[in-house]
Amino acid sequence: MTNHFQTYISKKTNAAPLAVFRIGFGLMMCYSIIRFWAKGWIESVYLEPKFHFSYYGFEWIQPLGNFTYVLFFICGVAALFVALGFKYRWAIITFFLSFTYIELMEKTTYLNHYYFISILSFLLIFLPANATFSIDNIFRKRSFEQIPNWCIDSIKLLLGIVYFYAGLAKINADWLLKAQPLKIWLPSKYDLPIIGESLLQQNWFHYAMSWSGMLYDLCIPFLLLYKRTRWFAFVLVVFFHIFTRVLFPIGMFPYVMIIGSLIFFEADFHKKIIAFIKKMIQKVIQINASAIAILPAYHLKFKKIILPIVLVFFMIQIIFPFRFLLYNGNLFWTEQGYRFSWRVMLMEKMGSTTFKIVDGNTGNFFYVNNSDFLTPLQEKQMSFQPDFILEYAHYLGDHFSNQGHQNVEVYVESYVALNGRLSQPFIDKTVDLYQEKESFKPKTWILPFNDD
Repeated sequence: MTNHFQTYISKKTNAAPLAVFRIGFGLMMCYSIIRFWAKGWIESVYLEPKFHFSYYGFEWIQPLGNFTYVLFFICGVAALFVALGFKYRWAIITFFLSFTYIELMEKTTYLNHYYFISILSFLLIFLPANATFSIDNIFRKRSFEQIPNWCIDSIKLLLGIVYFYAGLAKINADWLLKAQPLKIWLPSKYDLPIIGESLLQQNWFHYAMSWSGMLYDLCIPFLLLYKRTRWFAFVLVVFFHIFTRVLFPIGMFPYVMIIGSLIFFEADFHKKIIAFIKKMIQKVIQINASAIAILPAYHLKFKKIILPIVLVFFMIQIIFPFRFLLYNGNLFWTEQGYRFSWRVMLMEKMGSTTFKIVDGNTGNFFYVNNSDFLTPLQEKQMSFQPDFILEYAHYLGDHFSNQGHQNVEVYVESYVALNGRLSQPFIDKTVDLYQEKESFKPKTWILPFNDD
């Protein structure tokens, strides 16, 4: 077993696929930052709110006021440098830290693909993505033809985990037996040309989308790995992600997955891409390629440190999505262990949550107008997510205590509808949430989910 592992670790492959991946990833991330800025989301998401929802353990990460624009600028420039392969190691570290900080500032922005970008950029810190076709090659006057094979396989594995786990998550009664939440979402797209008023209104199509989505996610990593089905699989990737992008506003994620899937192709395919890019560049800038020495193989520095880090990284990625098994109750209802587990677009959840501030001694109380403290997006996300409700309850308790209210207790009346069902009581309204603490322990104040 050890000998097989050592043989695999020592195996080399052409560096071109990783270089193409670096370029595509960096350019898409740079564009994403520009897009976010241009749409005014920096102000509306990070500067306008009075209060920001935080991740447990990362409450110290907060927006930086007007310096938040500087943070986004640094992130965008770092992404561009990653694409160019300029000061690559510093650039990818800077991008990982700045992008992850941005995502941790406000929990309402959580999306699976933002998490994917963070962990992918962390992985790229340890990979020689600038070994060939980078500005670093020009300054160092050397380029490397080959890199360790596991460097490319690690990206394939991460993409495979995302797809396969997303497929496993779709094996549930709501998705397969009730076509939910697609049965809610698809008919609302009636304004789409051709298919909006016909296909998207058909019950059979809702089930076809549910089942095909599950099969696609489970099978696509293996179809991409197998040479004979690779082109067919890539056509499926393009069709699937473009179609979902048309149907749903999911940002850059479809394009990230399409470009990312290119890494499954053989080196000759990527060499052609690099040759094409070189041709375009040479029309603008003349580069003396003969001054760059081409060395046969890149020897990874700090190999004994990097390999254990990468192995632990993948152990976490494989095990962490199953942490929901530690909790009782319906996962979609309690959401304990729901995030960071590749459960992509699996539920439609709406809530109505009212907070009551009570004087524990006199019993006097009043209700809170959530819009006084939260933006519409924050209020919507808070209304059906238990950790949001708890954090907001503590914020309200602290706020009114600081205003001089005595013996503050915070109670919640909450009703939530899941995947087309009638709304049900969500939070035990007899529990003072101001006394409850956030932790990884089960939240006993979440009422049981009743589903006939």
